[in-house]
Amino acid sequence: MNEVPSSFPKRLSEGYSAFLADRFPNEKRRFESLAEKGQSPEIMVIGCCDSRVSPEVIFDASPGEIFVVRNVANLVPPYETNGDYHGTSAALEFAVQALRVKHIVVLGHARCGGIRAFAENAAPLSSGDFIGRWMNLVAPAAERIGPPTDDMPAYQTRLELAAIDNSLQNLMTFPCVRILVERGKLALHGAYFGVATGVLLVRDPVTGAFAPAAPDIPAPGFRCD
Repeated sequence: MNEVPSSFPKRLSEGYSAFLADRFPNEKRRFESLAEKGQSPEIMVIGCCDSRVSPEVIFDASPGEIFVVRNVANLVPPYETNGDYHGTSAALEFAVQALRVKHIVVLGHARCGGIRAFAENAAPLSSGDFIGRWMNLVAPAAERIGPPTDDMPAYQTRLELAAIDNSLQNLMTFPCVRILVERGKLALHGAYFGVATGVLLVRDPVTGAFAPAAPDIPAPGFRCD
């Protein structure tokens, strides 16, 4: 066997070796079936590219179970056809029209660096860079909850939750999504993960309130960061 180039990250080489020795043999038939029949996940998760928040880990998902797209701050842009590149919109279109997923989950999280930078108007944001332009998608959510307060951590949490709501609203601007939702063939969900605590909050589609997903989790009022 050829040696892995020395420049390739050692952590990835070691992780792959562990995968070959343990997980792959245990799930070999599943991988073979996925290779032969293709993927058919029923759930799409739109998550943040933050390395601490992996949807596959949080939901203990096996290969082929969830279709995941990740971007800075788990944002969904509104439907529009101008411009040249629309990675999140393209993934959404593929999930809905090709894979025919039944659920779309916008998964936000506590201590999001992108949301914090927007709230504090701090680096690495600027009007001319990719991050600054992308994070402008948060502006409608920020307008709805009002200006920052002296308690910045609390304000950031409110903005993180409001950004999830805003992304759910933007999802409904996509004709293919709106039609399927109205026909009852597609459901939209909001969720919020506490990085330090492991607490998952799920949004009530009627009231818009976020509540713990597991019954043994303390009632709202706890810190979920």
